[in-house]
Amino acid sequence: MKKNYTTIKIAVCSAIAGLLIAGITSCGKKDPNSPGVEFMPDMYRSPSLEYYSVHSVDGDTIYNAKKPVKGTVARGYMPYVYDNNAEGYEAAGLNLKNPLTARSREDYEKEGEVLYGKFCVHCHGATGAGDGKVGGKLPGPPPAYNGTLKNLPEGKIFHSITYGKGTMGSHASQLTQEERWKLVYYVQKLQGPKEVAKDSTAAAPTATIAAKK
Repeated sequence: MKKNYTTIKIAVCSAIAGLLIAGITSCGKKDPNSPGVEFMPDMYRSPSLEYYSVHSVDGDTIYNAKKPVKGTVARGYMPYVYDNNAEGYEAAGLNLKNPLTARSREDYEKEGEVLYGKFCVHCHGATGAGDGKVGGKLPGPPPAYNGTLKNLPEGKIFHSITYGKGTMGSHASQLTQEERWKLVYYVQKLQGPKEVAKDSTAAAPTATIAAKK
């Protein structure tokens, strides 16, 4: 009898302890992110602010993600004034020139070759013949740099890398303006000597260029 009483007593104590634990841990469940009672709050929550969240400081509501001040330009960024349309493409081909001249062309070509191997070779191929592993499987493989695109001017090459052309998407988010110009140097190397000074397509008047904000 004494043994049964002890067993019952242990069971009752366990049940009470379970209820107490359940009651304690259920506190603060209004916040789905709350772990309940926090023995060491700093171990549960980071005191830093969450990205793209809203917080309050001295009663003022502040948004972490803010848009740049209107009219400002990021340090080192040069606004691109040619629109993503046929007129902008032609105008870029006529007027846009490679600004990288501080070092030798060979230096820029070497750096452009590295970028080409990372971003272009899979479609355009190692020699720019449009025979890359991905390009060869496209419905229309990229035209060859030393063929159809042999006389494409530097401005149009940069414009195409910036906005994309045909099945090629824009690389502006992956390559800085300087990197794109280095890539232009290497693409020109793959083109080889041009047959004409510039392509024969009549360029659009510069008046059609609309500056981007």
